Amino acid sequence: MKIVTALSGGVDSAVAAARLVAQGHEVIGATLRLGDLATCGLGASRCCSPGDLERAARVCWQLGIPHHVVETGEAFQREVLGPFVAVYLEARTPSPCVRCNSRVKLAALGTLADELGAEAVATGHYARVTPARDGTSALWRGVDRDKDQSYFLFELERRHLARLVLPLGEARKGDVRDEAAALGLASATQPDSQEICFVPPGGSYVDVLEVLAGDRLPPAGEIVDTGGAVLGRHHGLHLYTVGQRQGLGIATGRRMYVIDLDHARNRVIVGSERDLPKRRLHLAEVSWLTDDVPGSAVGCAVQVRSRARPAAGTVVMRGDASAVVELDEPVTAPAPGQAAVFYDAERVLGGGWIIPDSGFESEVLGGSAGYIGRAGSTGGAGPSGMAPKLRS
Repeated sequence: MKIVTALSGGVDSAVAAARLVAQGHEVIGATLRLGDLATCGLGASRCCSPGDLERAARVCWQLGIPHHVVETGEAFQREVLGPFVAVYLEARTPSPCVRCNSRVKLAALGTLADELGAEAVATGHYARVTPARDGTSALWRGVDRDKDQSYFLFELERRHLARLVLPLGEARKGDVRDEAAALGLASATQPDSQEICFVPPGGSYVDVLEVLAGDRLPPAGEIVDTGGAVLGRHHGLHLYTVGQRQGLGIATGRRMYVIDLDHARNRVIVGSERDLPKRRLHLAEVSWLTDDVPGSAVGCAVQVRSRARPAAGTVVMRGDASAVVELDEPVTAPAPGQAAVFYDAERVLGGGWIIPDSGFESEVLGGSAGYIGRAGSTGGAGPSGMAPKLRS
């Protein structure tokens, strides 16, 4: 089989390509260049550096496969950087890797595969794709739960999933590193990525926002408790996230946490630890990876952060691409802007984007576009009888 394989310059994608070569496939290496972030004033990034491209090219040379560099800067700016800034300006906490996978990486790999006549595309993600009972392709957790990346893939379109190969789905990270070292691959000693890839080394997401948002960043405002009493001043809502305890700059004699960000009033609302758990979530832009899209409600496990423990609950569809999640047990500090991903045991059913409770009526039922300020995802039917839709 001819397979276009993503090569980032890291160890995981290198071993994924090596495994496919060993299996006898015709492998074509592809490195996505997300644009020259230095032109945005961001300086060197953690991805797509000359060193990354050089390692990816060397791995291809070692494996005896061709190497393509795909320019994706425009799509990256439109689908990742722009929404990243917009979500922070709405006082939410984005998860840019999800959108990068669905709207940039898999889209670009699929286009290249079409151009080269390849049947499949592959990445080094720790997740699995196998046939479901209905004959479609299903997305599952990776065997290595400590490295499982299925959470970041929930928004893939089904047409991408149908041709996706994930060689590391059954692998454990330690074994992958050993394999890379045994093969002498150029990226064998590369450290794991720990931060958002476009954040400059030694910097933080705040540096990115200051460059890309500039004077659009929110001003200072009040820090208040749940009763509205003013406790201090914040330095901009983009510097805070739900669940945060450090760096609040207030002295109350007890531990205080961010429990909400009031975008309309430019306020940080703080409370005690007992104020953090929630049993109800409001979601926008819900999408499904199954044929059995629920007509109204479905029981599943819901994961609200990439490393959070899934919580049992029920997803109740409320309208086109919106839902309410009722959890059997509360989850701690679910942050608006983050993804809530639905699982049936190990299988990914779909997911959506957490929005503030106060914004549900106006944002979803009122017809606003939700998470990134525009419509485009699909969801299931609500009580009104709206026909369910699938990503295709």
